[in-house]
Amino acid sequence: MAETDNRNARKVRTGVVISRSGDKTVTVQITYRKHHPRYGKMMTLHKKLHCHDEKNECGLGDTVRVMETRPLSKTKCWRVVEIVERAK
Repeated sequence: MAETDNRNARKVRTGVVISRSGDKTVTVQITYRKHHPRYGKMMTLHKKLHCHDEKNECGLGDTVRVMETRPLSKTKCWRVVEIVERAK
């Protein structure tokens, strides 16, 4: 059984499209929860990622899965893998 090398595994995140900033680019907001290091209270944290959308098929409010990739521009180093759910 061959072992897999996880050192080169790309990160995959799920988030919501909050902006269609330019041609083939979307801004995705990733929301996650973690414990405060000192007080232990759960905090909700947000990250904004600029992602490459090759076919310009994402719309505002869509839930998408993004994957880390090589730097595509100054701020883009993620790409849209699939649209999990369309906005209503």
